[in-house]
Amino acid sequence: MSIKTDCLIIGAGPVGLFAVFELGILGLNCQLVDNLDKIGGQCIELYPDKPIYDIPGLPNCTGRSLIKNLIEQIKPFKTEFHLSQRVDELKKNGKLWHVKTTENKVFETPNVIIAGGAGSFEPRKLDIKNSEKFENKGLYYAIKDKFFFQKKNVAIVGGGDSALDWTLEMSTIANKVYLIHRRDDFKGAKHTLDQIKKLVPQGKIEIKTPFLPIELKGNDKLSKLLIEDLNKNIEELKIDSVIVFFGLKMDLGPIANWGLNIENKLIEVNTKNFETSEKGIFAIGDIATYPGKLKLILSGFHEAALASKECFLNAKPNENLVFQHTTSSTEIQKRLGVK
Repeated sequence: MSIKTDCLIIGAGPVGLFAVFELGILGLNCQLVDNLDKIGGQCIELYPDKPIYDIPGLPNCTGRSLIKNLIEQIKPFKTEFHLSQRVDELKKNGKLWHVKTTENKVFETPNVIIAGGAGSFEPRKLDIKNSEKFENKGLYYAIKDKFFFQKKNVAIVGGGDSALDWTLEMSTIANKVYLIHRRDDFKGAKHTLDQIKKLVPQGKIEIKTPFLPIELKGNDKLSKLLIEDLNKNIEELKIDSVIVFFGLKMDLGPIANWGLNIENKLIEVNTKNFETSEKGIFAIGDIATYPGKLKLILSGFHEAALASKECFLNAKPNENLVFQHTTSSTEIQKRLGVK
């Protein structure tokens, strides 16, 4: 069964989330697809605790707090998110777009908004012996259920915020956590690293630096990880799971084959409504390009607002679109649940 919606948004970063709001106040429903396993896009994956200074009305916020507030803002619209999957197929079916994801979710919609940052995010993978053999069978690049690792010996590989945050979190769940990084210095937050170091004497966490993973071992399930230091000394760790946080790589993926005008891996749009070369397909945020484009979150918010107006015309061609301010429109306030 296909899911019918006024608009499908590809990308759950800040610009995609604000598009949900703009569509919602116009009375349009939408569905949202993202390749990551969580909402937030680059803000959550790349700089959750990094200060952002150029969001209007917020002198200082973090990526994490911005996403939290955007999610709170769209709660009245009860939007359904389809995470850990990407759009794999897009075809025209009359006046509608037929959209299919890698998890075989099928959507029918007059509007598709591409808000996927610089494309689909894919985890950077571990390139060592037997890594493909054990992928999702002991080797993981994301954590969907932290309690899956309860009472297990876990190796976390990486040196950024994600690696440090999950090392700290896993110390309360797993039997033992090995934190493995190729350098002695970590890129993640110092206060998180300080908390980790305080737990090392208790035996719950062991920091292995500077080490690199070189091989995974096991029969039916993963049981050992071999790591090597700069002097070629090899250690063997008895583990149940390896979780890798090497960051993300960005790729247009299937979007490159959708027949859109693409320049330097960015999608060309017009600035009237941020529609692409295909009617009913829009691009907003970092993935969109046009003369004078500034890659700022606030620019993406503006683009989302104008694209949403055109989505209304496509979804409800027999209705008049009347611009209204949220401060004076009782209809909009009703949609927002304002009493």
